[in-house]
Amino acid sequence: MNNVYRLRKRLGRGGAYLAALAVFIFAVFPVYWVLATALRPTGEIFTREPTLFPREITFEHFERVLSGVLIPGTSFWSFLTNSLIVTVGSVAFAALLALLAAIAVARFKFKLRSAFIIMLLVIQMVPVEALIISLFINFFHLGNALDLELVGNLTGVFVIYIAVALPITILMIRNFVSAVPKELEEAAAIDGASGWTIFWRILMPLVAPGLAAASIFAFITAWNEFLVAFTFLQNNTGAYTLPISLQYYFGAVSIEWGSIMAASTLLTVPVMIFFLFVQRRMVSGLTMGAVKG
Repeated sequence: MNNVYRLRKRLGRGGAYLAALAVFIFAVFPVYWVLATALRPTGEIFTREPTLFPREITFEHFERVLSGVLIPGTSFWSFLTNSLIVTVGSVAFAALLALLAAIAVARFKFKLRSAFIIMLLVIQMVPVEALIISLFINFFHLGNALDLELVGNLTGVFVIYIAVALPITILMIRNFVSAVPKELEEAAAIDGASGWTIFWRILMPLVAPGLAAASIFAFITAWNEFLVAFTFLQNNTGAYTLPISLQYYFGAVSIEWGSIMAASTLLTVPVMIFFLFVQRRMVSGLTMGAVKG
């Protein structure tokens, strides 16, 4: 019986490993194929007998993307700068506002608090694509009324990215704030700590993992967004972001698949860097927030 039990246990564990390997390959293979296509020569990309590994490695597609040969009037670095400005700025503002709102929702009792949480969930369920027309019209008229340029530059895109990120970031951070025992704050207050000290030395280290996770979500959402930026920026190519720049590689006669794959590969690099940076902060926040029982 023991041998049969051990055999079943090994078979079950082996099946779990195989399933995990299949999921890993399913998730990683498209990323590998994008990179492999970006490293192939143009003639090898359009061959009828594709190979798993490139027969010849070339960086010509990366050079064409970085040099801006296919992009009229605006370089790759201009697109990158615009994306970094609007994404990092919107993530920073959204994280700050979400942190303050999450503390208010988790720590203070006020009327319609439950309704506010439900409203956040409902807003999160509505896709921004369904609101794009009304948002554009409202921002256009609001800009004319206030004598502000909310359409045709990054200002309107910046505001919408913050609004889109706020509901989910508030909900995520609220759970971390609620998990922090109030006794820690009360003990610090009895010891003479000010409100700022309690927030920065007690609450912030414990909430840091949630803040990091919410920042990752907001960063990826803003970095990959196309429709809002393309609609609001209109013909201002100097303010275009990286996702919009990919359309320049689709010609009327041909499609530069090598350049598209190279640009897509470069598009993922800042996300990976941001994730690695924030992940380290998540681990440090978990360790700094540890308390002795």
